[in-house]
Amino acid sequence: MSMRFFPFALSVLCACMLVGCNGPYRGKNVVGADEFVKDSYRIREGKFSILDFEGKAHPELSEDFLHEYKDVIHEDDILQIAVYHPSKVGLPQAIERIGAVIGYRVKDGKITLPDLGCVTVAGLSPEEAAQKIQDDYLGNIQDVEVFVTYRERLSKRVELAGLVAIPTIPIDGKLRLWDVLAKARIPTEANLYASYVVRDNQMVPVDLPRLLFEGDMTQNIVMRGGDKVYIADPKASTLLVMGAVSREMAIPLSKGYLSLRNAIAAAGGIPYTGDRRYIQVIRGNIANPKIYTLSWQHIVALPNDSLLCMPGDIVYVATSPIADWNRLISQLLPTFAGIEAVTKGVKSTGVQVGLPP
Repeated sequence: MSMRFFPFALSVLCACMLVGCNGPYRGKNVVGADEFVKDSYRIREGKFSILDFEGKAHPELSEDFLHEYKDVIHEDDILQIAVYHPSKVGLPQAIERIGAVIGYRVKDGKITLPDLGCVTVAGLSPEEAAQKIQDDYLGNIQDVEVFVTYRERLSKRVELAGLVAIPTIPIDGKLRLWDVLAKARIPTEANLYASYVVRDNQMVPVDLPRLLFEGDMTQNIVMRGGDKVYIADPKASTLLVMGAVSREMAIPLSKGYLSLRNAIAAAGGIPYTGDRRYIQVIRGNIANPKIYTLSWQHIVALPNDSLLCMPGDIVYVATSPIADWNRLISQLLPTFAGIEAVTKGVKSTGVQVGLPP
């Protein structure tokens, strides 16, 4: 849930109060700790399990994304070429000077070299291009050796945006997502759950938190030219802790989930005014949500991984359990307004979690 949620939430909540959408909430979907534990294990499976939980369709990550491929020279690539000869120095120097000043740009699949003319290199690997150029030179010059590398690639690179230090990274058919993220120098506070990879204008179903936090190499896809990586702002997905806590707040979810115990601790805990018997997590459609009711005994007795909150959740600690949803909304409106005032002007460039960019 991004900061853009708050104005939207205010309008939805006001509408619910004014027109009584779906009628007052009668507690038809209030469940206990056992249901919360069951759903938490689904959340723990990662980003796309959470999207399933929310009813949002997504494709599976195909094994094709993990396969390396032959990297070849493309149109508009600029090559760096070096030539070695044990006795002749004129040709190597000429090739080096041209390469240092302008490079050898591929046009119509060809480059032009001194004493050789046009050579077709498109579709060849740098090693294959070097061998071809060397063979052509050997027709006139013996003992020549040729080396080819990329100086610049306009189309065969990954573009990065958001919280990154490097805007573009060249690829070679073997470079993987882990290496791209390492080169991009993303900050520790980045929201990896709300970050994403786009290929051919489609979001790639890769789970960045599983890759970086858990080292799951099944998510370490091979990058291709034209891929785009967006690293989201910390506040791009959050949960809210409200009611009888020391400080009401929105908590960023960089992994996509947080234990209920840690969420309450981040909000300063429950003061004496709160009823520890009724800690409620509000999840889903604001007009007719699913509400989990737990006690403090559940929270201290169960493992953290079995009590997980996800983006969009509202943790609400009240002096009594929720009985009338519309009445609760009227109590929460001032808090929503206060949070919106505090966060007004804070621009989040993240996407709404789970939605294609």
